[in-house]
Amino acid sequence: EVRKTNETDVSVTLNLDGTGQRDIDTGIGFLDHMLELFACHGRFDLAVRCKGDLRVDGHHTTEDIGIVLGKLIARLLGDKKGIERYAAAYVPMDESLARVVVDVSGRPYLKFNGDLRGRIGDYDGELTEEFFRAVCSNAMITLHIDLLRGANTHHMCEAIFKSFGRALGAASRIVSDKVLSSKGSL
Repeated sequence: EVRKTNETDVSVTLNLDGTGQRDIDTGIGFLDHMLELFACHGRFDLAVRCKGDLRVDGHHTTEDIGIVLGKLIARLLGDKKGIERYAAAYVPMDESLARVVVDVSGRPYLKFNGDLRGRIGDYDGELTEEFFRAVCSNAMITLHIDLLRGANTHHMCEAIFKSFGRALGAASRIVSDKVLSSKGSL
């Protein structure tokens, strides 16, 4: 999946049934680290390349990667036939604890409960919410992210990205041959 604008040039490949292999270069070291954690803990194979207008800041890069990743997740899940659909994961990272609950519903919604102000290297912590908003809107998933506690912004972001990987990995696993909906489709 690719996205090319005047602000970014993004390409993402994803295998939801992978082993956690990753090859990531976004131009933002901390974002690379977070995407690596997402892939590792979701057991996804993920490759990301982005050339963005980092002279402005990291917003366009972070958001556009979320858009492309979300579109790819939606395409890979297709009609969602047989997937678990719902999942939740709690992940601690030292003093931080995050809970992520996902519904691969076909309805985009993000509820983000966390205060991630401050910089981590060349990454603005507040862009974490923007990344997940872009993923949800384009993957057509409902996502509740609750940062239950934390003091260190790096640890808080890490707990969230790991939790998201684990929850999406569980929700996208094939468990039957039917769509998990009383309507018969999602």
